Amino acid sequence: MSKFDFDELVERRGTGCVKWDEMADADIIPLWVADMDFKAAPAIQQAICQRAEHGIFGYTFVGDEYYEAVISWFQRRHDWTIHREEILYTTGVVPAMSVAIKALTMPGEKVLILSPDYNCFFSSVRNNGCEVLETILHRIGDTFEIDWDDFETKCADEKTTVFLLCNPHNPCGRVWTKAELMQMNDLCMKHGVKVVSDEIHCELVMPGYQYQPFAAVSEACRQNCVILNSPSKSFNIAGLQAANIICARPDWRRRLDRAININEVCDLNPFGPVGLIAAYNESEDWLDALNEYLWGNYQALCDFAAAHLPQWKISKLEGTYLPWIDITATGMTSQAYCDLLYTKAKVWVNPGTMYGPCSGEGYIRLNIACPRSRLLEALERIEKA
Repeated sequence: MSKFDFDELVERRGTGCVKWDEMADADIIPLWVADMDFKAAPAIQQAICQRAEHGIFGYTFVGDEYYEAVISWFQRRHDWTIHREEILYTTGVVPAMSVAIKALTMPGEKVLILSPDYNCFFSSVRNNGCEVLETILHRIGDTFEIDWDDFETKCADEKTTVFLLCNPHNPCGRVWTKAELMQMNDLCMKHGVKVVSDEIHCELVMPGYQYQPFAAVSEACRQNCVILNSPSKSFNIAGLQAANIICARPDWRRRLDRAININEVCDLNPFGPVGLIAAYNESEDWLDALNEYLWGNYQALCDFAAAHLPQWKISKLEGTYLPWIDITATGMTSQAYCDLLYTKAKVWVNPGTMYGPCSGEGYIRLNIACPRSRLLEALERIEKA
């Protein structure tokens, strides 16, 4: 039995919480934004309280302990060797994404993505004056695969300069294999395309799967990529706003550093480094227990759907806590189905079209990172609706 209580129902309304306070209806169960309803690991809570007790919250210096925590974590947990000079910190992975696109593209160029994809991929690309180029993931049974011929065709487009990868993939739940990552890089390098890999969900991996850092696949991958990472999703500390851009190439790092300053996302708050250090140095057991609990939630979801929601086809969840569900058997569009759940079931989920207007149609994304009793209550509401 876990020593951490993931079954605790924590009241989040009234705390300025996007997930719970954004809606006017207090009866809504929110299973939408990628934010967990679990308290952070005890070590993180203690570190934040200790820092708060100091009482002064001025400009923050990021010291050796921060870099050492990042380097140690990825070395011991994922066999990825990172050098201190390769790390550039910033306020979040979405700002880091915008920085990478600004640094590595020119306005008017194309950025390739695997669609459906995280909605901020679309906005970050367009906000930097570039065009989104989609290669559609193919559903094979209960999982998704890359159409390699189409992927190469899109890489070969003379205007394509960056491939923006989500590893593990949100929303399709894939944890890309080493062989797949190597093939991505081979095709990208063949056509002069740089890889930017968003790996924010890297610690949220289900049994039987293993996250492979893109930069640790091979030296060729290391030299052709920029990695975006943060403990924010895995340890539920997004509000602390600390993330890292990791890049082996000094010439690219100079451009990235310049873009960080142009976008003015170069300063962390006093709690970000404290939270990261406590997460990476003292909270590994909490993370392992979390993944076990999330796997239990996924199994509970699948069992409930099989018994009561047979029109749902739930994709295999290899990573993240965001199952991707095919609802085409209902005969409704994604948006209409989500509207129905919101108004009739009082459950808020995301329409698949957020993640690709065409590729996401007929799907919903569901957040299962909550106490199991709350998940089951939401599913019972959906069944009745």
